[in-house]
Amino acid sequence: MNESQEMVKLTINNIPIEVPKGTKIMQAAQTIGIDIPHLCYHEDQRIKAHCRLCSVEVTGKKRLLAACSTEVWEGMDVHTDTQIVRDTQVSILQLMLANHHKDCLSCPRNQNCDLQRLCSRFNILESHLPSVVKEEPRIETNPSIVRDPSKCIRCGRCIRACKDVQGIAALTYAGRSSDIVVTTAFNKPMEATDCILCGQCSLVCPTGAIVEKDDTQKVLDALQDNTKHVIVQVAPSVRVALGDAFGLEPGAIVTGQMVTALKLLGFDKVFDTNFGADLTIMEEGHEFLHRLNNDGVLPMMTSCSPGWVNYMEKHFPSCIDHLSSAKSPMSMFGAIAKTYYAQQAGLKPQEIVTVSIMPCTAKKFEAARPEMGRDGYQDVDIVLTTRELIKLIKYVGLSIGKLPENDFDSPLGLASGAGAIFGATGGVMEAALRTVYEKVTGKTLEKVEFMDVRGFDGIKEATIHLPGRDVRIAVAHTLKNARKIMEQVKKGTSPYDFIEIMACPGGCIGGGGQPIGTTNAIRKQRIAALYEIDRTLPIRKSHENPDIQTLYQDFLGEPLSERAHELLHTHYHKVDKPYQFD
Repeated sequence: MNESQEMVKLTINNIPIEVPKGTKIMQAAQTIGIDIPHLCYHEDQRIKAHCRLCSVEVTGKKRLLAACSTEVWEGMDVHTDTQIVRDTQVSILQLMLANHHKDCLSCPRNQNCDLQRLCSRFNILESHLPSVVKEEPRIETNPSIVRDPSKCIRCGRCIRACKDVQGIAALTYAGRSSDIVVTTAFNKPMEATDCILCGQCSLVCPTGAIVEKDDTQKVLDALQDNTKHVIVQVAPSVRVALGDAFGLEPGAIVTGQMVTALKLLGFDKVFDTNFGADLTIMEEGHEFLHRLNNDGVLPMMTSCSPGWVNYMEKHFPSCIDHLSSAKSPMSMFGAIAKTYYAQQAGLKPQEIVTVSIMPCTAKKFEAARPEMGRDGYQDVDIVLTTRELIKLIKYVGLSIGKLPENDFDSPLGLASGAGAIFGATGGVMEAALRTVYEKVTGKTLEKVEFMDVRGFDGIKEATIHLPGRDVRIAVAHTLKNARKIMEQVKKGTSPYDFIEIMACPGGCIGGGGQPIGTTNAIRKQRIAALYEIDRTLPIRKSHENPDIQTLYQDFLGEPLSERAHELLHTHYHKVDKPYQFD
């Protein structure tokens, strides 16, 4: 708190408090442990004051005031739990329930739904009002996102996430008064709009109106199939987010417990996507050097984030040649699993089922792309989000915090610290610079931390001094920030040589498939945890990973080799609307 900041004295429920001027009633109440109920309010979004569930009584005011949007004033006397306040809140919830399918047991957000939680809090066991629910079918025409308009409470959180965070505005309000709905332009499926399937809308939705496509049953079926060898890879950001759902502190590192949980679920092998991240650095880093030394297309841009790739293909198709041809760590891992690992394990590729645990809904679409496979099979067969993994773990009754720790399996389970930080904004760039610097200079990097690319700023810039030239780099997260950079690239005025872009706030740690309740404050705690994992690992550079070195010696040859290009690289192309999923 700034000592010179003007303070305001008030009382809430007869408790005297003092808070900085400009504080909203809701935040002031939180300082003394009072949670004023709310639905449209989200701490990372602009104030909407739509739902009015946060109404409170203020002495001297004839009408109730919205706690989310009303600033405190000197001498204010607030009451959050009077009869009129409680009657109002119950009435609002009853109105919502009258227009809501009450099929909680079959809802993907059962026991993780704000509306359900508030009804339980107010002891609303059934609706007292006649139902006015309009029968509207679930919309599940793409591999990533499912919309259920009948469960929408019109809070507007998804609209704000899509427009204010991503700058896309695929979702909007339509209609008036009691007919107002949240929908897409002309009520088209999301994939037929500017949507890039990032899932940020599903992350902030307080009910089951927007959820990820549930593929957990596919995994359970595969695990029960004795003719299949089922392996799983886990993205770096999952291990610092998974604990949230089991009551651990945000950012808790549960790598070993997560591996144990996956083994108990029945996977034949548990591998690490961080291995794929190290492999990505080998290919992407050498691709950058090749472009730099051979007048290739610059700036080169990372291609790890599927939401970002979708955005580029839909919104800036003329700039696609700037994208690195390197596949994402997930897809590189899948390609190696169905070839190199299959050879080592004495299996046919078709006998292996590759499951990926990702923080991202767009990864489901990436896995389904025809470019990500060969000879009639996909590199990755099933993608689960972190939320779906939580569902599976709870299904078998495991408690992450109490499980013993276990190590990833070999040969695709050993990874460097550079692979670990892929989950944070700036992590891919930092990992690449560790390898690029040593490859160019031939010297050992004494300090592997590139602090200029760390932090939560929307766009970060730095200059790296290499022999013969300086390399100008930029790092951006969220597509609203990406657009600023892309306008420069499109005009040919970009000053950069190498750019990292992640679609979601904070990078993968804030992905659209992460646990419900993710906020920017939690994202920062997860980022800190990833850097802690990196700091404590004995190997912190991708090119020093001995299993990566063995992979090149025994199978790939060298970075950018013909076999490496065949398996680990791809090309992207202009995508018209709508997507085609045939």
